[in-house]
Amino acid sequence: MNHHNETLYRVALKNIPKVGAVIARNLVSYCGSVEAVFRENPRHLLRVPGVGPKLVSSIRQKSNLLKAEEELRFIEKHDIQLHFYLDDCYPERLRHISQAPILMYSKGTFDLNAERIISIVGTRQATNYGKLMCARIIRDLAIYNPVVVSGLAYGIDITAHREAVARNLSTVAVLGNGLGRIYPSQHRSFTKTMTKHGGLLTEFGFETPPDKENFPSRNRIIAGLADVIIVVESAESGGSIITAEFANSYNRDVAAIPGRGNDEMSAGCNKLIKTHKAHLVESGADIARLLSWDDENNKPAATQSALFADLSEEEQLLLELMKDGKEAGLDILSLQSKMSLGELATVLLSLEFKGVVQALPGKRFLRLN
Repeated sequence: MNHHNETLYRVALKNIPKVGAVIARNLVSYCGSVEAVFRENPRHLLRVPGVGPKLVSSIRQKSNLLKAEEELRFIEKHDIQLHFYLDDCYPERLRHISQAPILMYSKGTFDLNAERIISIVGTRQATNYGKLMCARIIRDLAIYNPVVVSGLAYGIDITAHREAVARNLSTVAVLGNGLGRIYPSQHRSFTKTMTKHGGLLTEFGFETPPDKENFPSRNRIIAGLADVIIVVESAESGGSIITAEFANSYNRDVAAIPGRGNDEMSAGCNKLIKTHKAHLVESGADIARLLSWDDENNKPAATQSALFADLSEEEQLLLELMKDGKEAGLDILSLQSKMSLGELATVLLSLEFKGVVQALPGKRFLRLN
């Protein structure tokens, strides 16, 4: 299959109504490829977990491919990059999260798998204190050269992006709309500068407007992309608190800047700290210490693999597929090995008993070298 067709089917899969990330991964794993999802016998599709007659009908709609063709024309015209969950360019930090999008679109020059990534979130109604603390943290962390992720909104978000650019750091804005528009529009001119120092990222097709329901989805990406999520200022409820909740569920570090007890815009941060859902931080040095960035020996020592002469052909195949040392998910291993999920689980369990593979959260596995 040529690159155009492969991209076409990937975009079409992402755009099928009611097919979320989990079902999409199940479909690809069962059918063997993205294109095969659209060519599979409808009766066979009903065997896929989570797929019923209505969903099969939705998958078979020709409008899926027609809409994808339109999306591709926009992608090619505007030099948009695609990040599919089976590609090397897909963010490793997101790959093991079951609800992470299967496909994202980006514009600019940035590394979604950079060694150090921080996400900064906060209220749109930022106070001078919040803006100063946001700028201070980024200024302090500039020596570590992290990628700074935020959401391009008013207040703390745009402060974080601007300070990152001022410090010559890569910064990424995760959008709640498609790349066919910039929201808020007042930040359009700044995004042209951003694409030289980072860029824009979204899971939404180019025509998607910034509807309210898109922003919680946007927030889960902001939470999953980073090593730490820093809540600078927030009321007791809102998008920043939702992002912190996502981050905690993904086992990410969450940090919050405290404020005065009577400040409405610090109520959310103070509550996160009081309920032990965030670390109290007041400077970039606190973040660096939290993440052990100054500890040259912070990386765990590699575990020595045991060598077995009695590995089966299936076991040897899986070890070969995992030789790059990266975490691998069940769906990817099933696709690459052409084993069913049941067969794959049995072989992986055997490798775990032999001490050469480690099971990780999120149905992911790591070869021990």
